Amino acid sequence: MSHLDPEIEQRIDGPVSSEAVRETRMTPAEAIEGMRIRFPERGNRKLRRVIDRANADAQLKAWWHVSNVNAVARMQINDHSWVHIQVVVNIALKLLRQLTKHGVEPSAVRDYGLTNEDSEVIVVLSALMHCVGMSVHRRGHEDFSLFLSEPKMRDLLDGIYDEPERTVIISEVLQAITSHRSDGEPLALEAGILRVADALDMAKGRSRIPFEAGSVSMHSLSAAAIEEVTIEDGDERPVKIGILMNNSSGLFQVDGLLKAKLRGSGIEPYVEVIAHIDTENEKRLVSVYRLDL
Repeated sequence: MSHLDPEIEQRIDGPVSSEAVRETRMTPAEAIEGMRIRFPERGNRKLRRVIDRANADAQLKAWWHVSNVNAVARMQINDHSWVHIQVVVNIALKLLRQLTKHGVEPSAVRDYGLTNEDSEVIVVLSALMHCVGMSVHRRGHEDFSLFLSEPKMRDLLDGIYDEPERTVIISEVLQAITSHRSDGEPLALEAGILRVADALDMAKGRSRIPFEAGSVSMHSLSAAAIEEVTIEDGDERPVKIGILMNNSSGLFQVDGLLKAKLRGSGIEPYVEVIAHIDTENEKRLVSVYRLDL
């Protein structure tokens, strides 16, 4: 099975969508057997304990499986499998760590006196839980994710955080979940990070814009155009998001999806986005595109 290598943080991509289709044909027990979220730990013991519990939680994995069956097999839209969760976890952590590396203070630190490590727990929990509501229905899935994830997070955090910090962590995660919708209004840096990380799962046809499988449209063409997404130090800002495309139709993803998710996220002052076209013929048309935020 192909999935994100957590040791290579600069390169962020995922498997082709056929993997998500294959998993919808498995029995639930078969589907969850291979699910394991991996990420660069960096000595965050609280986060390690949370991930260990999540990786051992059959109910959480079942939600990911049903979410993917609903999305891919029944609605024929984009991948919502555990691989999407894996990609978003790693992208979100990379974004947060890039920001804190450059002195940007997470909201949990500023507003509650928590630590950067606690902010990592918030961001990862948000990624783990943000679309479990797809197991109910796509329409309103953010709201379904709220009531499913709240009691689950209390179990995952039991013995790791005491009250009132546990409720603070959970509340911040719930805010991030509800704010990742298209018209969401993130109130915290961590919530904005989830919103952008979800949109950045776009490489190799993994667009967050739903499109009907097998159809030829701007959605499907632009999704197939994204070759690679990278996150690194920016030239003028703390974070540079690089997007490599094989043709200029990928600009639809950048300008139509990513721009909308970045605006209002709260992290746009810290991010620059540069898209490159890696095709000789297209370089005459547009070789570099800088997203105006």
